[in-house]
Amino acid sequence: MRYLGLDLGTRTLGISLSDITHTIASSYKTIRFNDSDYDSVMEELKQIIEEYKISKIVLGLPKNMNNSIGDRALTTLEFRDKLVNNFNIEVVMQDERLTTVEATNYMLEADISRKKRKEKVDALAANIILQTYLDKEKGR
Repeated sequence: MRYLGLDLGTRTLGISLSDITHTIASSYKTIRFNDSDYDSVMEELKQIIEEYKISKIVLGLPKNMNNSIGDRALTTLEFRDKLVNNFNIEVVMQDERLTTVEATNYMLEADISRKKRKEKVDALAANIILQTYLDKEKGR
């Protein structure tokens, strides 16, 4: 059983997977969809959940820097409810402030082109979200 990490955007969903020991997160892919058409990703998520025997979903919660809940976070909480209703799997919210900035900085340091960064940033942000959760769960 693995965990699934998700970074929800307005047109993308970054996805990462844990290993079976829940120690290491790895970027998996990015699903692209039309503006806020979150229902369109459910079938592909279902396939991933079944294929990798997902037991928990870790969804990034984009809080404001002052720790308040804004419009983006409210949309993410609605998406969490869709996940729970569609898959009947525990969904844990993980603070994701600055994960996209962190992911972009990693790729800048690695001298990855702008085009490649745009393609990979959401999956890498999902990876950071999931790895943060895994480390917290293991007490690291």
